[in-house]
Amino acid sequence: MNQHVSANSNETSDADRRAYWAEQMELGYGMVEQLLQFPVEECGECFASLPSAAKEAGVEMRFSDSKIAGELERVYSLRASLVEDVVAIGRTMNERGWILKIEDGYRSQQMQSQLVRKPSIFDAILRKCIWECNGEIPPAEFVFRRAIVLVANVPKIGTHMSGSAVDISVFERSTGEEVWRGNHYLEMSERTPMRSPYIEPSDLKNRLAITEIMESHGFMHFPYEFWHYNKNDAGGHVLTGKSEPAKFGPVHWDSETNEVTPYDDAMSPLNPLDVIEREVAAAIERSN
Repeated sequence: MNQHVSANSNETSDADRRAYWAEQMELGYGMVEQLLQFPVEECGECFASLPSAAKEAGVEMRFSDSKIAGELERVYSLRASLVEDVVAIGRTMNERGWILKIEDGYRSQQMQSQLVRKPSIFDAILRKCIWECNGEIPPAEFVFRRAIVLVANVPKIGTHMSGSAVDISVFERSTGEEVWRGNHYLEMSERTPMRSPYIEPSDLKNRLAITEIMESHGFMHFPYEFWHYNKNDAGGHVLTGKSEPAKFGPVHWDSETNEVTPYDDAMSPLNPLDVIEREVAAAIERSN
């Protein structure tokens, strides 16, 4: 009898988790639709190096040494005015006994496009889609819809491509241990949204304490990823209720000349539906 109750309880819990995940993904898609319509007037601001600025300011900061996709190195440069803000954030965290770790910064079109197709990322997306669909392989259109939310498959919504976003982790200066937020970067589950009910209260406390510091310098949190913050782009304006056009949009950045060029087409998918269809087939093949 007890085993039967436990089994029903587990089934209910799993169903609740799927329902929560689906709700969050649809809310995220609703935000995507807002971002696609939000006006942007690219200001042409150049970039600056975050590691150089932190070193010059004497701020202890860490930077991920992992590749973003394939052999592509991560780029720790942002719009110049935002670099000053991130250094100030790092200093505040140092004073609190923390170290800010930048997991990711600017992404080129090539980087973002490859990231969507990165096997470990795409496989995780497909697994969540199959789980959400009660074990059934969903149509490619469904995976395409989720990929837009989870990995910004359209330049207009990809704030990393605007040079206006950072993905972060935080560590204790005294011990080197991570300030625990429920999971490491990069997690893709019902625990990923900032205020997920499936994390411990202490995890939420840490998430919100970090967010308070980030947002005090204008870097707003993306509600569906606990590690992502951005500023002065369409996402930042939507999250803060600003109606005026955002000044940062997706740009091609020439690191040699430090010149930026707005995308000719920021609205078309980086990976169209036929590419997603092929990636679904490849992911299924990898899992067999």
